[in-house]
Amino acid sequence: MLFTRKSQTMPAPEDTLPGRPGAMPITEQHVVLGTSIEPPFPEGTETAIFGLGCFWGAERLFWQLPGVYTTAVGYAGGTTPNPSYEEACSGRTGHTEAVLVAYDPARISYETLLQTFWEGHDPTQGMRQGNDVGSQYRSALYWTTDAQQEAALASKARYSMALAQSGYGMITTELSEAGQFYYAETYHQQYLARNPRGYCGIGGTGVACPIGTGVAG
Repeated sequence: MLFTRKSQTMPAPEDTLPGRPGAMPITEQHVVLGTSIEPPFPEGTETAIFGLGCFWGAERLFWQLPGVYTTAVGYAGGTTPNPSYEEACSGRTGHTEAVLVAYDPARISYETLLQTFWEGHDPTQGMRQGNDVGSQYRSALYWTTDAQQEAALASKARYSMALAQSGYGMITTELSEAGQFYYAETYHQQYLARNPRGYCGIGGTGVACPIGTGVAG
């Protein structure tokens, strides 16, 4: 993952890699939380998907939050079914590195997750995040409910204003309804818990994201 430089353009669907029918086998529970990283999740749990650069550091931001049931890293927003890490990093699957967050909305709001997302990276960089360059590092926000969609769009509008006031350019984050999330290989899951000195390219702008849309989580 360190300083990977790949294509900064999205491939056309017909040009993406074919992938495979079988999903990556997941054989372990969450290394930090001790919970399953695959559904079914407890009743009342909601899920959301975030892309904010290298998923190793991005995942750690979310598993530390009280009220998060589990997290997992994988690939989202692309075309290739069940891609490998190497395929996703080739820029020929259309996916971005992403984090699946399963959370208890009675204990943590979706808006708190949004604040963590916006403040955890620079959403104005296009197909890159810091030294990590390529479409697999693009900023992305995928919702799973109508309430999440409303909150996500409102938070983007507010954060756009805050960034502009601090001299940043336009937000380039991809915002859409969540599609298929493909789990990454087991060794990527909770990577920085397994490898405390591992690479983390995550870094925010230092601009605070205001929260409070009044939209339920």
